[in-house]
Amino acid sequence: MLHWFLRIIAFLCIPLLLTLAPNPLSRSQDTLEEDTIILDDPQTVVTNNDQVCVHTRTTDEVQEGKIYRTFEMVRAMGAPTVVEYLPWAYVERERGEYDWSHPDRILDHIEYQGLEPIIRLGFIPDWLRDEYGENINANYLDEQGMDYFAEYVAAFVTRYAGRVNKIILWNEPNLNIEWTNTGADPVAYTELLRRVYPVAKAANPDVMILGGALAPTLEPPRGAGGWDDVDYLNEMYNAGAAPYFDALAAHVYGFSFPPQAEPARDQLNFRRVELLREVMITHDDDHKQVYITEAGWNDHPRWIHGVRPAQRIAYTLDAYDYILTNYPWIETFCIWAFRYPVPTNRYFDYFTLVSPLFDPKPIYDVLQAYALGEDLPEWLPQ
Repeated sequence: MLHWFLRIIAFLCIPLLLTLAPNPLSRSQDTLEEDTIILDDPQTVVTNNDQVCVHTRTTDEVQEGKIYRTFEMVRAMGAPTVVEYLPWAYVERERGEYDWSHPDRILDHIEYQGLEPIIRLGFIPDWLRDEYGENINANYLDEQGMDYFAEYVAAFVTRYAGRVNKIILWNEPNLNIEWTNTGADPVAYTELLRRVYPVAKAANPDVMILGGALAPTLEPPRGAGGWDDVDYLNEMYNAGAAPYFDALAAHVYGFSFPPQAEPARDQLNFRRVELLREVMITHDDDHKQVYITEAGWNDHPRWIHGVRPAQRIAYTLDAYDYILTNYPWIETFCIWAFRYPVPTNRYFDYFTLVSPLFDPKPIYDVLQAYALGEDLPEWLPQ
């Protein structure tokens, strides 16, 4: 009896102790708030699993010290790849005039830490919103806007040739709010790919274009919130999308299910990615790889789709092992999200690996041990 009692105490207390443990990478708060950081000798990532990846959110950070700290902790965790969002609107503030200072700063830090970036591009600039008129959201594009975006993408991949080798075109276009807010449209998104892809490839033939970045959803076609991701991908192929992307970006969340749970058309879970793969196979496009650019579990104690913190860690590790064993066609499993600049005070906060103050959560410490090949804690559920 005492043996099991002690095991229960360890299960409950060790995650708390890990959270409170001193962080060996910690910098002073003054350093985090610095506006300029001097980068000296570049760093190198050490990892036992090249698929470990995190989705960072430094694009709206003001202090450069926090950008530095983010990518330093990613590198120390053993993740060789990051997904980062660099909005179009932050660079082309005036039509045809580019201010590259924002992406320059972030990419300098990514490169310094020895990380490979996958960059998501999107978000229309104010001058284009002015052309469209009032009440247009930042994800709206007509065909002229698609051509403007193609020009920007060409300028981006030219400037960062050899530094940014993979880009994602838009984000979750199968959700209404992410695609013009007037209704997800696989034919229209295919038209975006068709207009951007050849222009980007002409500017930089080596850049890899990731299409999709589809959100997992069970909405029916033209639903109130979006469009089922599996059906949407099939409709993209029917519209002729295949020649206009080099790999598929997918968002895969486990919700309350373990990663081994069987996929089904009426279920959202980790293995739903197999259904997307089946669509690719049906359309003779299975020579392309899949990049999971958002993924993970949430351990909010009151969210209906949440899991316990220890389950979240175990499910994440199991997902990496499942990919290595079963999915040779998957390149990355990128966890959403490394950190938010400020708390959302909602369940979203429980997707993160570190706090806004850079305190590592237990999942960060365990993922670090996993990626570096170190012993995993005994309190993890088997």
